[in-house]
Amino acid sequence: MALIGIAIKRAIGLQKTLSRVRRRQHAGKKQEKTFLKLINKAMDTAFGRKYGFEEIFWSDEPLRLFKERVPVFDYDSIHRDWWYRSLEGEESVTWPGKVQYFALSSGTSGAPSKKIPVTQAMIRSIRKTSVRQILSLAYYDLPPEFFEKGIFMLGGSTDLQYQSGYYEGDLSGINAAQIPFWFQAHYKPGRRIARERDWEAKLDEIVKSAGNWDIGIIVGVPAWIQIAIERIIHHYKLQNIHQLWPNLKIYVHGGVFFEPYKAGFEKLLGQPIHYIETYLASEGFIAYQGKKDMRSMELILNNGIFYEFIPFNEQNFNSDGSLKENPQVLSLDEVQEKTDYALLLSTCSGAWRYMIGDTIRFTSLENSEIIITGRTKHYLSICGEHLSVENLNQAVLKAAGSLQIGVAEFCVAGEIDGRNFRHKWFIGTDDPVDGEEFRQILDAALKELNDDYAVERRSALREMHLEVLPVNVFYDWMRSLGKEGGQHKFPRVLKKEQLADWEDFIRVQKA
Repeated sequence: MALIGIAIKRAIGLQKTLSRVRRRQHAGKKQEKTFLKLINKAMDTAFGRKYGFEEIFWSDEPLRLFKERVPVFDYDSIHRDWWYRSLEGEESVTWPGKVQYFALSSGTSGAPSKKIPVTQAMIRSIRKTSVRQILSLAYYDLPPEFFEKGIFMLGGSTDLQYQSGYYEGDLSGINAAQIPFWFQAHYKPGRRIARERDWEAKLDEIVKSAGNWDIGIIVGVPAWIQIAIERIIHHYKLQNIHQLWPNLKIYVHGGVFFEPYKAGFEKLLGQPIHYIETYLASEGFIAYQGKKDMRSMELILNNGIFYEFIPFNEQNFNSDGSLKENPQVLSLDEVQEKTDYALLLSTCSGAWRYMIGDTIRFTSLENSEIIITGRTKHYLSICGEHLSVENLNQAVLKAAGSLQIGVAEFCVAGEIDGRNFRHKWFIGTDDPVDGEEFRQILDAALKELNDDYAVERRSALREMHLEVLPVNVFYDWMRSLGKEGGQHKFPRVLKKEQLADWEDFIRVQKA
């Protein structure tokens, strides 16, 4: 009898009662309390002394004073002014103590990795939110024995690189290296394989060991999880992964819009499973899908992260996605639904008013639920078409659905040649498809989704090219850039230099 599983399920069942209590607490009050905790903790850091955190903390209007004194930072500015000192070994720069870990952000293909500080306080915060997410399984009808199954987490290497006073690596690798002892029995692929840095060698070890595992949950970026499962199925000569892992019931994903991957992913399954989305960035665990069949994620309001929001519009951002001077910055109790916002974070890792680069939209103010809509600099507008990543995702999804094919990857770029404006699309699929038919459906979908695009297609934006490529071409390019596995994602919008490198790579592949 699954006594341990029964005990865990009963404990998790308490989450429903606790959640009802938490929802009664005002979201703004939670954020205010979090803000004051952060300010109080960081008073004696170099950053806190420069901006007068002690005075801010004891003032009658601490948040107003905080906004007046502390500027908005992006990665380049906060690294140039502050984080470089932590990298050089200085203590208590933007957070008390010495920073022992730096997460190499996945970034985009061809872009250098950013080094984001990860403090012990942030590691505890991420762990605490991860436990909350496990408790959210109370809303799923799962048998007691499920809670004794393995959890397959495919991330970066836990063999972190030492760099004169600190360790660096993927956040997934940093977190996996900090897994508590009580979780080790459930964690797969286990410590030995998780330390492997070479992606191909790690996959080989995973495939060899997979037959000994009884997996209930898989966690990871869709592209790399799919590759791993495909190899396991091929190695063991299976029809689907459930023939090996019959208790697999949940896939936890994040980092990219999952729907384009879903059709291809479900071909690998023998039975339906639950999909749970998370928003775990290098800067912290921001939100997760806390209930069955939710279409959005709930912000984590009381665990070391304070949020601010900049309306993502022409008043606050330039055409290249850079921030204008004196932007409008809102608190949680000032936002509205159905509006895109650039997200600012102040965290227990020493990020302050830090623009993470993502745009989000509230789907429920009452429950602080959001969806990720794109990136501030990953949208397409070369002549006023203003296409967001969400527009691109939805249009590709509609075209793929209409033609009943799976699109595992895609990207698009804008080109300007004199007075000629054109979009160049690259669609990754291994299913047979008429590229021109796909282009027409995609174009029509974009016109329906975005009025600005429809207007520009009648005037300045006369050309729309589309090329269909095998999926492996996308992953081979990632591999050529040293961005394979872990948290690395293919960029949806290519900038000028990226487009040139990408097209050169394609020409070589075709030669």
